[in-house]
Amino acid sequence: MALRGWFMILVFGVVLQAEDARPPSPQDRAVAALKAGRYTNAFTIISDALKADPKDARLWNFRAQMRSLSGDSSGAIADLTEGIRQAPDSAFLHQDRAVERFKQGQLTEALSDFDRANELSAQLVPYNWQRGIALYYGRRYADGRKQFEAHRAVNPNDVENAVWHFLCVARAEGTNSARQVLIPISSDERIPMVEIHELFSGEGTEDEVLEAAEEATGEGEEKRQAKFYAHLYLGLYNDVLGRGTLAREHLQKAVALAAPKDFMGHVARFHLNRLTAPSANNSAP
Repeated sequence: MALRGWFMILVFGVVLQAEDARPPSPQDRAVAALKAGRYTNAFTIISDALKADPKDARLWNFRAQMRSLSGDSSGAIADLTEGIRQAPDSAFLHQDRAVERFKQGQLTEALSDFDRANELSAQLVPYNWQRGIALYYGRRYADGRKQFEAHRAVNPNDVENAVWHFLCVARAEGTNSARQVLIPISSDERIPMVEIHELFSGEGTEDEVLEAAEEATGEGEEKRQAKFYAHLYLGLYNDVLGRGTLAREHLQKAVALAAPKDFMGHVARFHLNRLTAPSANNSAP
């Protein structure tokens, strides 16, 4: 539902390099190292810069993004925490730490950061779909519904947004009410999003979702992603209907198909862990 990655670091680097009149900054040199595939060298450049200037929140954020994209969420949280010490009113530092905390299963802490990020930046609010997912797991269904309704304004044809909105309404008011207010979608071309939307509307079937995913063409990655989303949302669908066994089966398949660093892959793992925990309450995630 949103894109982050090395792309963000490289774009940041291009912006920095636009100021040709000054010597290359540590971020400039780190970006150059990343472009050359020298991750360790880039990490060392930023770490040395932090030793020289530990009060630069931008450097803490830069290193946190590198840690995150290498799979080190714990290290990213530590760096973002230090960055927030230096820039406590940065919405984006709070937002990024919230995402990393969610990945680590730290739901209470993640929600605190997501809420703070929204408080600090009204511009961020409609884009903060990750907060909506965390609100769902925190059983703050009314707040989650509002978050997904806000996201609709900037992303009106996202089936995933419609589904998470449905889930929040279903937990609070029941599936019949959720179907009545299901956000209409006209053009989400990702496979099998059309079939997923029809399923949640009550007009489609689980078999149609699976068949569409199986028929996905293109490279192996496209098919893997289609099957991942099919099993993720079939898992969520069966869970909200109280079919715990089917929900776990689909979510297990989704986790097996998930890309290691993808946020929605972390969502699949988070949900499955809650369903399989000894103290799991299957009436709510």
